This record gives sequence, structure tokens and C-alpha cells, in this order.
Amino acid sequence: MKTHTRNQRLSLLLLVVAAMSFSINPISAQKSTYVPSDNILVNCGSSGNSTAPDGRTWVGDTNSNYAVGTDKTISAIPASQDPSVPTVPYMTARIFQTQFTYSFTVSPGRKFIRLYFYPSNYTNPNFVDSDSFLSVSSGPFTLLSNFSALLTGQSSVIREFSVNVSSNTLKLTFAPAPAPKNAFAFVNGIEIVSMPDFFDSSSNKLDQPPIVGTTSTFVVDQYTTLQTVARLNVGGNTVNPPDDSGPLYRTWENDEQYIYGAAGGVTYPKDPNVTIRYPTSVPSYIAPTDVYGTARSMGPNPQLNLKFNLTWTISVDAGFTYLVRLHFCEIAAPVTQINMRVFDIFINNKTARSAFDVIRQTNGGGVGVPVYKDYIVFFPNSTESQDLWIALHPNTDNGPHVGYDAEMNGLEVFKLNDSTGSLAGPNPPMFMRKPANSTPGAPNNGSNKSHKSSAAIAGGVIGGALALVLVLLVV
Repeated sequence: MKTHTRNQRLSLLLLVVAAMSFSINPISAQKSTYVPSDNILVNCGSSGNSTAPDGRTWVGDTNSNYAVGTDKTISAIPASQDPSVPTVPYMTARIFQTQFTYSFTVSPGRKFIRLYFYPSNYTNPNFVDSDSFLSVSSGPFTLLSNFSALLTGQSSVIREFSVNVSSNTLKLTFAPAPAPKNAFAFVNGIEIVSMPDFFDSSSNKLDQPPIVGTTSTFVVDQYTTLQTVARLNVGGNTVNPPDDSGPLYRTWENDEQYIYGAAGGVTYPKDPNVTIRYPTSVPSYIAPTDVYGTARSMGPNPQLNLKFNLTWTISVDAGFTYLVRLHFCEIAAPVTQINMRVFDIFINNKTARSAFDVIRQTNGGGVGVPVYKDYIVFFPNSTESQDLWIALHPNTDNGPHVGYDAEMNGLEVFKLNDSTGSLAGPNPPMFMRKPANSTPGAPNNGSNKSHKSSAAIAGGVIGGALALVLVLLVV
């Protein structure tokens, strides 16, 4: 009889706990409601339609409305194919020996522009890859200048930009550099995708990001053009374009190679019982659930964590301003309440944020609710290569905590155009730096570190209710 009563109590309390789990926070998992008005894929140097390995259809530019006057250009194929590089859009190219402009009819608004390059010798006729130096502009903005895909040292290269279009026409102008004598420009693919303007802080919709090391803030407006420097899925595998939210078709790289030193912490996925629930302040197109559903933390040893920083380094060009966007989401036990994991954020050895608490930042949302924070960093002109440092360290001011630790789920870095409207930086020394999104869809082994999945608790209230269940079971 006592067992029967105990089971009745358990059933009743589990129903109460379930009801509480739906009522303590009205935030729910949401699907993306954004539909790009423009989604253009151009397979340069080809005719007709071609299907890429990810299932997307690319349209050839020969005799297309995008490229009037291609008879003044050359359609070419590479002399060899790297087996790791997909045929579409990389195995045909449009080569320019003089200035040439693509013209696209689009809706007004902000667009992602992605330019695809396959550095190779090209045949019909013969073009040597070391002679390819090119410039690309869009309206008053210079996207690339004297750019060499060969000098990146990558088998394939993507350069991604975010440009606001004020009319119904988007133009991209390609031109070979003045030198060397046989210089030519080329491009293998052009992608244009409409995007929400999740950069514009000139209105009241977004907070103006702080300038690190100062008390000032910075305004990113609709006239700002940006270039993606890095987009990382921290603690998880590469997220390829078809799996991105939006759909905005972004690539989120695994962060392993950007970790500084041997102290790389540990990576882990979200607890199976945790659902990523986007609040109204973080629409699902900001980053996919695959990004918020994995994380990298310092590890389970709090005393060891106090002795080092969890640090990422990213190569950047001097003389530009950068927007750094950090993504956070608590996704597993034991961190379920405020003041359980509190840490400091440093960017370039300056304090960007003290005592950052992810749970507190959700404003009552709790576990599984994403947040992101933007910061501005300026690099003065220099002849030397520059590195952007992002470091996390446990905060001890408000301790004791469950464990001194820090964590992050995603990281993005964007270069902002300078006062002349240029985003162009110098070519990197060959094989010395890796550009963002350099090889789309490349195989990724993920983290070599052990993954540990822990049972997650949805919140402090639910945890208390479960404790009450255990107490009543022994009555």
C-alpha cells in the first residue's frame, strides 16, 4: 500500500514538474522564418545549369543576363583538379584581361556576396596561376585589390562580404592588376544571398557594440560593408552551408586550429534533454542550433582553470576595424543557474567584459537559451602581420562557483571597410595564414578531445522539484 501511494505521488509530481518546465519560460524552439528574397548562384565560365554536391543549382554565366559581353572574356578550365575540390563551381572559370562588370537585378537590402576561386593554371589558352592578381569592387566599395588566390596556399578559396544594396541593381566589377605584365583576373563562382541586417546598430533594434579598452561605443550602419574573416563553430564540427540557419548558407568552421597553445580545454555537445530555444532578441538566423548545441570549456578541474586562459587567435590585416561576435549558450549540467559559471572576456589583452554569466544574460531564459555579444577592435597600420586574441578566464570576484570555468559556443570576426570604402588587405605570405571559409565542405574530423555528455537540468526550479520528488519517495 505504501508503494502504491509512493507511485501515485511520483506520477503526480512528475506531472507538476513537466508543467513547470513549460511555464517557467515562454521561450520556445523556433524555426527560421527568414526567406532570402535573392538567392543567386553563378557558375562562371559555364553554360546551362549545374548541380553542386550539396544539391544547390548553379547557373552558367555564358549568354546570361548577369554577364553581357562575355565575348570579351575567356571561358577556361583548370589544367588539373584537386580531388578534394568539388566540380561545381570550381572546374570552370571566367577570365578577364580587362575590366568586366557583372550586373544583378536584386531587391534592395543587405546581401552576402561570396566569391569562389580555384587557384590553378588554366587552359584554352594557357594562363599561369602566378600571374593572377585581381581587384573586385561593388559600387564605391573595394572588396579586393591586387588579390592572389594562389598566395593563400589553399586548394580553393571563398571570400565572403556583406554589402547593403540601396537600389535594384548590384554590380560586381573585376579587373586585372596593373602588374605583372600578363596579369589576369578570374572567378569561378559568384553567390548572392539576401540576409537580415543583423549588423546595423544605428537604430534602436541593436545595441551599439563597445570599443574594447574604452568607454565608447561604435555604430555599424547600413552603409558599412563587411568581410568575413572567421566564423567558427566552437567545440563542434564544421557546419556546411545547407545546414546553416536562415537559410543564409554560411560555413561555420571547426575551431580546433585557432586554439592557442596546448590548453584547449574540453569540448562537449548539449545534453539530449536540452532544447535550443531562441529568444526574440536572438532570431534563429543569427546562428544554427548546431553552433549553440556544442561548446568548448576550460575543463573539470577548477584549480587548474585558474592558471590559464582559454584562447583563440585569428590572423587579421592591420589598419582596419573589426567586429567580434561571441556566441554563448549553457547546454549541460551542472550549470543551470546564475553565478554557477562566471568568467572574464579579454580581446587583445584588454578586458572586454568582466564577470560574464551566460545564464544571467538570458534574462530568465536559463539553459538552452542563446545569447551573443558584439565588440569592436581597431588595429593600427603596421607592416607586420597581426593576430586577434580572444581569451576567457574564470572570474573569482563573485565566488565560490560550482567550478571556476569559462565556455563559448561560436565566434565570428568581421572586417569593416575603412574611410575610403576599402576592405582590401595585403596578400598573405604563402602557406602562412588560412582565410575564412577557404575550402567549403571540406572533411572535418572535429575535436580530438574527449566528449562528455552530462544529464542537464532545465532550471533551478525544476531541480528543486526533482529534489522534492526524491524526498517524498522515501516517506
